[in-house]
Amino acid sequence: MSMNHNEEYPPEYLADILKSVKTIAMVGASPDATKFSYGVLRVMHEQGYNMIPVNPKEAGNEIRGLTVVGALADIKEPVDMVQVFRSSEALPGVAQEAIDIGAKVLWAQIGVFSEEAAKACEDAGLKVVMNRCPKIELFRPFWKPKLNQGI
Repeated sequence: MSMNHNEEYPPEYLADILKSVKTIAMVGASPDATKFSYGVLRVMHEQGYNMIPVNPKEAGNEIRGLTVVGALADIKEPVDMVQVFRSSEALPGVAQEAIDIGAKVLWAQIGVFSEEAAKACEDAGLKVVMNRCPKIELFRPFWKPKLNQGI
């Protein structure tokens, strides 16, 4: 399914993704608690998602008690969603790695956008979200009940 990633996503589309995914690999996760990616990792983990930090410079170390892997290909379990905190230029490469490991969703963080990456993933059957933050989307009040969470 091909979408216009410059427009607002239908709320059901995002809610369905956030409801259905369990294991999320975060590419570009940082051990620096002042970084945006760290806060998103923390909140997503606290909300019950199985978070796998991916950062070649930090491989083998821990972020918030989670062991960091060097690459998506190093993950030994099925990954539902690949969340990307990298530059837009890096996104097509990460998209290909996400396709290669059989991920169902590619989610690019705010400020990260690539039509090429979106098309590659959609052609491979993945759902794609660009230029959005799952932490922000998760806390939009109108769909918290849909995610079976308390307000």
